[in-house]
Amino acid sequence: MSSQAAPLTGAPAPTLRAEFGATMALAWPLAAANLLQMMVHAIDVIFVARLGEASLAAASLAISIFGLLLWTSTGLVGAAAPLIAAELGRRKHAVREVRRTVRMALWLSLLVAIAAMGVCAAGGAIMRATGQAPELSAHASGFLRILMWAMFPMIAASVLRIFVSALGRPKIATAITFLALFVNALGNWALVFGHLGLPALGLHGSALSSIITSSVMLLAYIVVIQSDRRLRRYHLFGNWWRPEWPRFREIVRIGTPIGLIILAEAGLFTGAAFLMGRIGEEQLAGHTLALQIAALAFQVPFGVAQAATIRVGLSYGARDHHGIALAGQASLILGIGFMVVTAAIMWLFPRLVLSIYVDVDAARNAALVGYAMQFLVVAAAFQLFDGAQTVAAGVLRGLQDTRVPMVIAVCGYWLAGYGAAIYLGFWTPLAGVGIWIGLAVGLVVVAGLLLMRWRMRARLGLLPA
Repeated sequence: MSSQAAPLTGAPAPTLRAEFGATMALAWPLAAANLLQMMVHAIDVIFVARLGEASLAAASLAISIFGLLLWTSTGLVGAAAPLIAAELGRRKHAVREVRRTVRMALWLSLLVAIAAMGVCAAGGAIMRATGQAPELSAHASGFLRILMWAMFPMIAASVLRIFVSALGRPKIATAITFLALFVNALGNWALVFGHLGLPALGLHGSALSSIITSSVMLLAYIVVIQSDRRLRRYHLFGNWWRPEWPRFREIVRIGTPIGLIILAEAGLFTGAAFLMGRIGEEQLAGHTLALQIAALAFQVPFGVAQAATIRVGLSYGARDHHGIALAGQASLILGIGFMVVTAAIMWLFPRLVLSIYVDVDAARNAALVGYAMQFLVVAAAFQLFDGAQTVAAGVLRGLQDTRVPMVIAVCGYWLAGYGAAIYLGFWTPLAGVGIWIGLAVGLVVVAGLLLMRWRMRARLGLLPA
């Protein structure tokens, strides 16, 4: 049996080499889709950056809130991944069980999207409460009130992405995200600066482009699922009104800690943006660019973590302890190994990397580039720990272990990480660099504790009986 077929059957890979092949076959399309998704967002930054520092700072604050809510919500519905994998590990053709999981995850997507949109509507008040300048808050809140309508299609599309990936079709996610990249580029070009006979809407045009792009993505997943013979047999959209409350509660039980883990980590970086906003717009703009680059690199180990959840989940459902160990080992080596490469690139070629987003030689960007280069040095240092923590969380998620990792994340990111960021940023001369060192502290603490929990999985009773 080929390594690509292994995810569909739940058959354990007998050697680490075979598991590498199986994990890579699943991980690379997911990582590619993650990178393309980041490029979709990067297009927004590229176009908005050309409107000036004020627009970029406003978009940064708005996207910080939107992104925090979006990632938390996708984490909550992301409980569908280990549940689907475990069902397929127990039984190759678990059609009814998989359909119920996806249906209830889509129900949950709508509910959390409504709640998230309510928070977005209050975005202006949130920004003012954190000490942001009134003019900046007003500019950002107007952008956010438009962008919030992209929330549901983005969350729902993430559920359908989990489904196609667990069923051995991760390349579908890659292709659809590539389509989204094209749509968003065209939308920003047309709506931000006014082309194709459309008005130049500036910052609001970028928000409208995001709504169009997310809707196209969701529609594309539906069309592909209904067209693919193997995916169509699950009848995902049949009897969509019928509740499956036990499955709904199970998704919430497993997914709530996942969402809170993501909230803790994403909240750390969002909180850092608000801290930067109190220091100055130039440092905030530099922070935004440096964070975009760090986040771009993060998408590969994040894809490995997504694959790890499915690979470990398949062995978990099959009660295969050896397969669990191999899947975890292969995933950790792949994720951490890649981050060694990205750390070296950030350390050695920071100006080259920044040139993707801005003209590094322009006098008007001198301060922004200077701050961004300082932050990238710190980002290079914590790349290994960022990769380690996300893959470690992914393998534990495959064991449906989410509650203790949630506690680790909250304490590590907020007590250690944010506490260090506040102290170093405002009580020492380090300022913005101190905030980034605080981010690194949080990542180091969480990575160490999650890896320790993975190593102690048998002693802690995390393995299936």
